[in-house]
Amino acid sequence: MKKLVLLFLPAFCNISWAQNDILKNINENQAKYAQMSEQIWQWAEPGYMEEKTSALLIKELETNGFTIQKGVGEMTTAFVATFGSGYPTIGILAEMDALPGLSQEAIPQRKPKTLNGYGHGCGHNLFGVGSVAAAISTKQWMEKNKIKGTIKLIGTPAEEGAGGGKTYLVKERVFKNIDAVLHWHPGDNNNASPNSSLAYRVTNFTFEGLAAHASASPEKGRSALDAVEAMNYMVNMMREHVTPETRIHYVIKNGGLTSNIVPDYAMVEYTVRNPSAQGMEEVWKRVMKAAEAAAHGTETIMSFEIMAGLYNLLPNETLAKTMQKNLELIGGIKYDAAEIKFAEDIRKTVAASNLAPIDNANKVKPYFVGSPGTASTDVGDVSYVVATAGLSTATWVPGVPAHSWQAVACDGMSIGQKGMINAAKTIALTAKDLFSDTSTIEKAKVELYEKRGGKEFEYKSLAGDRKPPLDYRK
Repeated sequence: MKKLVLLFLPAFCNISWAQNDILKNINENQAKYAQMSEQIWQWAEPGYMEEKTSALLIKELETNGFTIQKGVGEMTTAFVATFGSGYPTIGILAEMDALPGLSQEAIPQRKPKTLNGYGHGCGHNLFGVGSVAAAISTKQWMEKNKIKGTIKLIGTPAEEGAGGGKTYLVKERVFKNIDAVLHWHPGDNNNASPNSSLAYRVTNFTFEGLAAHASASPEKGRSALDAVEAMNYMVNMMREHVTPETRIHYVIKNGGLTSNIVPDYAMVEYTVRNPSAQGMEEVWKRVMKAAEAAAHGTETIMSFEIMAGLYNLLPNETLAKTMQKNLELIGGIKYDAAEIKFAEDIRKTVAASNLAPIDNANKVKPYFVGSPGTASTDVGDVSYVVATAGLSTATWVPGVPAHSWQAVACDGMSIGQKGMINAAKTIALTAKDLFSDTSTIEKAKVELYEKRGGKEFEYKSLAGDRKPPLDYRK
């Protein structure tokens, strides 16, 4: 049976009356937020199709006095919820989409709810609701204490895969008048250090050849699959000659229909990642050369389509220090007896040794500067146009990887929901600090200006002029 009532409060001896005032709404509504996150977990809607998820979040925000702008950036499920007016304006991000093939019951053994169905393997069911909880709590505190300024909750669809929803919001200048952005993400630890991520680009390479009978007249054919394989071989040879942090991965999406026909059409999808946008561009150009060479050598025609492109996260230490202070104040996640049993059982299914101790969920990682990260996120684009800070909380049992059925299971029960509540509280306290002392925001803006290259910087989407790929999950 899933737990929906989460009586998990921080130690009152560490929380001031002013801080407890902003946490009051979250504390009183924990059960409701748990139910909302479970409902979204059940729906598990794909990117750009989060219709019910978006509607549920909007309804909760409208009920609590926010003004809603729907269909932002030509994306039907994107929205901006606003309360207040004037300076400063604090933005809070809320992701919504699920992942394909990860359908799973909220139990510590593999059991899909639906075969090959979607599942919240990255915890966006928690992400969206936790951010909404933080925004509402901040709004209630602003009203009660007559705080000047604006709070904006930005509902951002399709973070996963080639979705890149936030990149289109950045291009539409949704973040133009926002002074600072706060976000969070599910994880297997509690961490608010100013980490970076990898810039990336997803590209589909298509080769067109000539079909022919593979046995009777092979000389009349030109194999598009040969071109794909030639490209892959050259790129694999190239791996020896890129920096260790670079990541290149591919999947053949179409290799022909039957072995006795020379394939006249083939497609391979490539993702190129690097710690910087410039480094990614350089590696991507080399991959392009391999594609061109493969077409030349096999006498086929190559074309390509950039599906998505994301900047690396630009860490902002000024904001991160404030976020870290508040995460340490809230603390980690304490498991009850049933949750400990769940954690022990699910860790047995993880194909790795030397897993972090279970009680790491109840600890906060020390502040650390310099981690490049190994994943990618469209929050990176946001971080280049507005000062941004984020955190992760232990919504997954320590040792459980992202994008796994184990993560889905954790996201659908009390362990994930406890992590969500801690994230909401941390963001709400951080927003309070920024509204109370705007000098932190101004310092963060200076840091952003300097780190992105001063007046020479001009934001250009790494996805080019592409429109939101609204059908990429269909």
